[in-house]
Amino acid sequence: MPYLPIESYGVIGDLHSVALVGVDGSIDWCCLPDFDSPSVFARILDDRIGGYFKIASLECERRKQMYLPETNVLLTRFLGHDALGELTDFMPINPTRPGRRVRHEIVRMVRVLRGHMRFRLECVPAFDYARVKHKVVPAPNGVVFETDTTKLSLLCPVEFSSDGERVVANFELQAGECATFVLRHQEGGDNGFTAELADPEEELMNTIGYWRNWLSKSQYKGRWREMVERSALVLKLLTYKPTGAIVAAPTTSLPEEIGGERNWDYRYTWIRDAAFTVYALIRLGFSSEAEEFMGWLQNRIREEDSEDGPLQVLYLIDGRHHVPEVHLDHLSGYRNSKPVRIGNLAAKQFQLDIYGALIDSIYLFDKYHTRISYDLWRHVLRMLDFVMANWQRPDDGIWEVRGGRQQFIYSKLQCWVALDRALRMALKYGLPIDFVNVRRTHDEIYQTIMNRGYDKGIRSFVQHYGTDAMDASLLMMPLVQFCSPRDPRMLGTIDRIIDELSFGSLVHRYAIGKGAGDGLSGEEGTFSMCSFWLVEALTRAGRTEEARLNFEKMLTYANHLGLYAEEIGASGEALGNFPQAFTHLGLISAAFNLDRALDGGPPVTG
Repeated sequence: MPYLPIESYGVIGDLHSVALVGVDGSIDWCCLPDFDSPSVFARILDDRIGGYFKIASLECERRKQMYLPETNVLLTRFLGHDALGELTDFMPINPTRPGRRVRHEIVRMVRVLRGHMRFRLECVPAFDYARVKHKVVPAPNGVVFETDTTKLSLLCPVEFSSDGERVVANFELQAGECATFVLRHQEGGDNGFTAELADPEEELMNTIGYWRNWLSKSQYKGRWREMVERSALVLKLLTYKPTGAIVAAPTTSLPEEIGGERNWDYRYTWIRDAAFTVYALIRLGFSSEAEEFMGWLQNRIREEDSEDGPLQVLYLIDGRHHVPEVHLDHLSGYRNSKPVRIGNLAAKQFQLDIYGALIDSIYLFDKYHTRISYDLWRHVLRMLDFVMANWQRPDDGIWEVRGGRQQFIYSKLQCWVALDRALRMALKYGLPIDFVNVRRTHDEIYQTIMNRGYDKGIRSFVQHYGTDAMDASLLMMPLVQFCSPRDPRMLGTIDRIIDELSFGSLVHRYAIGKGAGDGLSGEEGTFSMCSFWLVEALTRAGRTEEARLNFEKMLTYANHLGLYAEEIGASGEALGNFPQAFTHLGLISAAFNLDRALDGGPPVTG
């Protein structure tokens, strides 16, 4: 196959962007300088014109990958019959220094530990999603790949050749020898390798030190610690340092079905991720990250209301609103999965659940970290007014379907969460609130869900009014304390979800083609976040042995580095964008509460 499986990649980054590094030593996806910048390598979306940067042994028989312990520094090993080579990949974390620009670099260090080994380097950029041509300009110690607007410098300490578009080098190293290659995104006025070069060994040690120092703040000491810490490292890697925003995933258009159309751009920040993110970070002890993300959220809250309310579903990482969706028809897509999309139309959808997610995150931040300000409370009240006036409207729902709006129960649930959390904060601190109207609407939503969202015939909650279709988002009911996890209605819902949407530990979001429909053709894989929601719902229902088995099974679906894509296919393959923050957030929450339950403690409540 010309394409590596999605799970065959590791990821490195510098808190501005990331690069996907395959087990074959090829960087097949990278956007510079930021997550949502146009790509410079995109072979994962088109193996012919997408562009890549590969360093690999010409004679190895096997390849292995690992992260250096407690870091996001990636090690790819080439194992030959009588030789052993290693490729160390990382992106230095550059603190802002007075008078100096932040540099965005990919450092690739090749060394041989035993015998001698021949390597081949191929660097083939494809700027702006392979839409812009470039030229190769000679430079001291290497070359510059140059367009009218972008420059990439390649430091190449071995003899190389160029055909005007790519750089190729064949070189041999003996045991104990090392060659270091640096790819740098050049900002305006940066003269590349004529400027001062950092010591790569020093940069490596500084990067290792950064990640280990950051992870040392984790307070998690329970079971599955290594997987929880890897998930935390992924979340940090997906954080945009200038604003504190966390992208849903660093890739676009990796398919939910091979050859299908369910291909989306996830390089943005979703409001609904807020509660999960703040909860996970605070629980693990990363309070400064939670505070930075809360700052990003507060800036969104203070913005002017739009036609569909105070909030937009998703934003660019710097907080901008405009996220138009465009099809890149010149790219063939991963294994012929079209269309390739940049941007996301979901930004303009009407999704009521985001208000519950946001106010819940404010409530959790207030409870576990720092009391919120009065000015922020005023914005909470503004959102409450919108929820009370609009909760009965149909919306596009958590899964961002494109088949028309419905009266989704999950959306009603999160409207209830918004009012419930605001009432709790007002009662705790004596904050001003219209208790009568807020409480009346709070109770009305609760009763509506119980009366219109529950089907007595099947003894289960349902996806939306007037259907018996199931939806895995209903697993959130006990997690947000809407109902007791052992309420017969909830237990019936859990069993129905297991019967209709899951097999083993894997859980579909909903049954495609039944109920509301999603307006798209084809199928999709199981949604890993829902699998972790099921683990947590089972844990809270007292079914800990069942929960633990499901959780342990889910751990086996991580790739060789402990990373998860959005979905898992029928054969256990990774599907969708990779790695996905939502999945790793779910793992952390499920592990935290399951570990407490196995030790005899109660689950953590909001």
